[in-house]
Amino acid sequence: MTDLAAELRGAVRGEVGFDVTSRALVTMDASNYRRVPLGVVAPRDVDDVAAVLDVCRAHGVPVVARGGGTSIAGQATGTGVVLDFTRHMNRVLSVDPEARTAVVQPGLVLDRLQEAVAPHGLRFGPDPATHSRCTLGGMIGNNSCGSHSVAWGTTADSVRELAVVTARGERLRLGQDWAGAPQGLRALAEGELARLRTGFPDLPRRISGYALDALLPEKGADVARSFCGSEGTLGILTEAVVRLVEAPRARALAVLGYADESAAAEAAAGLLPWGSPRSSEAESGGGPLTVEGMAADLVPSAAGLPGGGAWLFVETGGESPGEARTRAEAIVRAADVVDSLVVTEDAAQRALWRIREDASGTATRMPDGAEAWPGWEDCAVPPARLGAYLRDFRGLLSAHGLRGTPYGHFGDGCIHVRIDFDLMTDAGVGRFRRFSEELADLVVAHGGSLSGEHGDGQARAELLPRMYGAETVALFERAKGVWDPDDLLNPGMLVRPAPLDANLRFAVLPRRPVDVAFGYPADGGDFSAAVRRCVGVAKCRTTTAAGPSVMCPSFRATGEEAHSTRGRARLLHEMLAGELVTDGWRSTEVRDALDLCLSCKGCRSDCPVEVDMATYKAEFLHHHYEGRRRPAAHYAMGWLPLWLRWVARTRTAPVLNALASVRPLARAAKRLGGIAPEREIPRVAGEPFSRWWARRFGAKLREWAAVGRAGEREAEAPPTTVLLWPDTFTEHFSPSVGKAAVRVLEAAGLVVMLPPTRRMTVRRSARGEVAGVGMNLWAPGRRMRVCCGLTYVSTGQLERARAVLRRTLDLMEPYLLPELGDDIPPVVVLEPSCAAALRTDLPELLHDDPRAARLASAVVTFAEALARYAPEWTPPPVDRPVAGQTHCHQHAVLGDAPDRSLREAAGLTGELTGGCCGLAGNFGFEKGHFEVSKTCAEEQLLPSVRTAPEGTVILADGFSCRTQLEQLAGVRGRHLAEVLADALEGEGS
Repeated sequence: MTDLAAELRGAVRGEVGFDVTSRALVTMDASNYRRVPLGVVAPRDVDDVAAVLDVCRAHGVPVVARGGGTSIAGQATGTGVVLDFTRHMNRVLSVDPEARTAVVQPGLVLDRLQEAVAPHGLRFGPDPATHSRCTLGGMIGNNSCGSHSVAWGTTADSVRELAVVTARGERLRLGQDWAGAPQGLRALAEGELARLRTGFPDLPRRISGYALDALLPEKGADVARSFCGSEGTLGILTEAVVRLVEAPRARALAVLGYADESAAAEAAAGLLPWGSPRSSEAESGGGPLTVEGMAADLVPSAAGLPGGGAWLFVETGGESPGEARTRAEAIVRAADVVDSLVVTEDAAQRALWRIREDASGTATRMPDGAEAWPGWEDCAVPPARLGAYLRDFRGLLSAHGLRGTPYGHFGDGCIHVRIDFDLMTDAGVGRFRRFSEELADLVVAHGGSLSGEHGDGQARAELLPRMYGAETVALFERAKGVWDPDDLLNPGMLVRPAPLDANLRFAVLPRRPVDVAFGYPADGGDFSAAVRRCVGVAKCRTTTAAGPSVMCPSFRATGEEAHSTRGRARLLHEMLAGELVTDGWRSTEVRDALDLCLSCKGCRSDCPVEVDMATYKAEFLHHHYEGRRRPAAHYAMGWLPLWLRWVARTRTAPVLNALASVRPLARAAKRLGGIAPEREIPRVAGEPFSRWWARRFGAKLREWAAVGRAGEREAEAPPTTVLLWPDTFTEHFSPSVGKAAVRVLEAAGLVVMLPPTRRMTVRRSARGEVAGVGMNLWAPGRRMRVCCGLTYVSTGQLERARAVLRRTLDLMEPYLLPELGDDIPPVVVLEPSCAAALRTDLPELLHDDPRAARLASAVVTFAEALARYAPEWTPPPVDRPVAGQTHCHQHAVLGDAPDRSLREAAGLTGELTGGCCGLAGNFGFEKGHFEVSKTCAEEQLLPSVRTAPEGTVILADGFSCRTQLEQLAGVRGRHLAEVLADALEGEGS
């Protein structure tokens, strides 16, 4: 490895990574397989590619070309040198609108091509669900298709020319004729014409094997087409000329409901009235652009879908919205459906398509939480046989005691499915093999292809003789020999394959649960199962946030795989495996990858399989620093509640603020505390919120006593009492938010109280019944404050977090008694990150304390409190536009529907951005994080504020978001409670 790495570094201009992290990040793709490479090279150009092949050929080391790493069958993994094209060779080189072509590099992400050609009214036809991260090189290697294949075909249908470097260094230009073909390929094809004419099923989605039938003279001897789908085994793609199609000006989506999956499958072929699914009528927009199917067992919630047990998504195009809708309505009339829906609004269509696009992730978890895996992800049969095939497929699943959720491209007869294989035990792996062999026979019996989109890889290549016969597979081997006689390019794929049950990525994981702090309730308490959630669909690798999406801000800031949710999950997987990452929880590689995780929890909602990297990070830091000194920032900011309570008790806030304004002292304090020098230290409030509230509440008690108000209240229906949580940020930095919330909640008719500051005693009778609750006000000891433990959790100080949370539960115990049932008073939390910590971290850290779940269930946000407990209250009219950002924890954990409704009722118009502000609690304050923090803010938040018209209300419910706005844009963000309180003052109420 040392010699190989040194030679590669001397030969190429791109990056050469033989370190643990570089290798660990590419051990897996989105399949069930894992291989450990020797190293990774990110070539800058074709010369680098040729140089890598020269060096590796001299050493006899295999080379694997890799794009986005989302392949389902294992073909993006290898044991030699992996070429990562996404870093440098990722551009659109040119666009020719008149010829409707584009010249692209292999590492170009599909969405970037679509953006480049959209101004010309064009698009690239194939569009896999991974379009935001899959690359053109990977699409060509796998002959990818996507949902629009009924109109625009496979990637091979869209390829015109390919620039390729062979393993022996030949630079070829492959076209739609024999020119540029490697020596010997023409002779091989012309010597096997009969087999090429009869040995390949005629299917719209026949992807398995090599497309050697494209070399037939009646098909134009299309060498470029025959190269598509070769999975990096024949040559290394360095450039491609691709065909573009005219994009419909408008689209409509007909969602057709059927009684069950079989009914939808049998109806699909009938929705293609022009015979050939790729007819000119369809391409011009006259026929369906998509015929996608899925059943109810795939959909988390059928809300927004028409009635039925299965659905077809049929998209139509047109020159105008009216024309597109007319075509969609014609399809509805022609279809025999249980129910239907036609959607024309772009946002509504995107929401429905997201259900379908996220299926590759959501299908990995059964309704009961059981894991499901790829392996038989995309078989294809003739569309007219799809209904019968699915019935037989379901029967085969039942015979093996397996479960799966089919969905996919019903119009092309291509089915995706994740199956609950047990790949952790020898018995389970044996059943996986037997099922695979029987399913291959079933697919062939229906005239189908083992792969209908994602290629064969290791998952299906071993079974190709069942589909093609031994003679045709031998022909594949001869073709491989023509292109790559030394078998250096992605060996073990397509020909002479590795067994389908070898190299399983689960085999290296520990068989016993790892000792951890969090409960991981969705994963049976097993940290390994939590890490296994990441199946590699790589939605976290999107380079731009779409709509309200949050995940993954650090990847979008750096573009580095190690800073994506998937990359971090891969490193945690390797840490558990112990082969590459050998020092377990002490791993510096894992620590460094997690360092730029903002703990935004965006992956908890935006990842299709709900990976929660914020929790994994806290878990890792807990173990990594156990018994060792921590970074200074963990003490300075992790213990922030402790320091601020001391400041409040000693009433030294004015002194602290004065010292922080002296630059030399501030610099010294930041250096000692591990705080970024670019940051300003926030000012501490002179009077904490709870002290203000105590004075105000005392005055109210005296007022009630003076006017006999207490007696009057007994005769009235008791109003709802809410407990307003004095979180650290509201308490010490933003008391104005707490004061405003009290003003609004009381105006809505709610009684506001704060949690107790001394532990109460619950007295019980001899029979165990609650006899009373008391408090000894004269007992020695200081007053205590409730705390969500957020700062301790985010810095991985989980033992400290547990202690703080148990103290909180002790203080709250009288409100959490089991006898209260559902009558726990609502706990209103103004800071979204604190509310999220109480809802999720509290019950997961103290999973053995039933009080934790009861408190978590009582937590509501400010808007939720008004919606649930004052539904008749009408907020004061504000009637102004808003800008700003939905807090990332609100997006990921809490939900913002009540906030939207409250804003709408108050006349606050406009949408808040998605993304993450980049400050994210302690993250943006830590030394070394400032530039990433700023980049995150510049993605959505700061542009939205800068372009906001005069008079716009800048909303930011989180203290971090408000601080980021103030420090980077000089803008004061406001909590929604403050805006409504000001409006109440304006009304004089």
